[in-house]
Amino acid sequence: MLYGAMKVSVGAGLKLAFRPWVEGGEHVPDEGPAILASNHLSFSDSFFLPAVLDRKVTFIAKAEYFTSPGLKGKLTAAFFKGVGQLPVDRSGARGAGEAAISSAIAVLERGELFGIYPEGTRSPDGRLYRGKSGGLARVALATGAPVIPVAMIDTEKIQPPGKVVPKLMRPGIRIGEPLTFDRYRGMENDRFVLRSLTDEVMYAIMRLSGQEYVDIYATAAKRALAEEAKKRPQGG
Repeated sequence: MLYGAMKVSVGAGLKLAFRPWVEGGEHVPDEGPAILASNHLSFSDSFFLPAVLDRKVTFIAKAEYFTSPGLKGKLTAAFFKGVGQLPVDRSGARGAGEAAISSAIAVLERGELFGIYPEGTRSPDGRLYRGKSGGLARVALATGAPVIPVAMIDTEKIQPPGKVVPKLMRPGIRIGEPLTFDRYRGMENDRFVLRSLTDEVMYAIMRLSGQEYVDIYATAAKRALAEEAKKRPQGG
């Protein structure tokens, strides 16, 4: 019920204000489980994609969004639950990964849509980075759910870093044909299979988005950019 209310309020508001365009919406099934694997350009990606789809999409979110104290914390938790975010404790790297995978499998076993960003974090510069093979591939092989590649277009331009007021413009969402990986079933523990599956999905996302592909992880790129920023002389 809460998701429906948020869908009407937030989703309708986003569509009215920004008028996002959509290509390939017919590739999202009307029922049954599917994994929506998307590039990640902006915090708003997790709101725009569900806004343009008729079905509920569940994403993984940091547990901190749901446990902050006070009235603001409660309102934040209610908002994230309302837009389909699922809390996962990321305090321990390995435990967090297993918890996220288990949560994703549970969503798909209920016949629902699960959304994931294979890059693991937002792109620091608009380019597409290497997908992390652990989550997406393991969930796809464990459930047999099709993977639907998604490209968010220009969402990072709506509210660039340092800008408080969003820019009213039309972002886009391009949805590709479902990918199935039945040929890899039973090979969930083969790291080469996990890598191959992930790379195939990232290639599909790259073709949809038109982004330049960089074969390193986005987290490594962010660290490199932070180190470069430290080395620059400070303005006086």
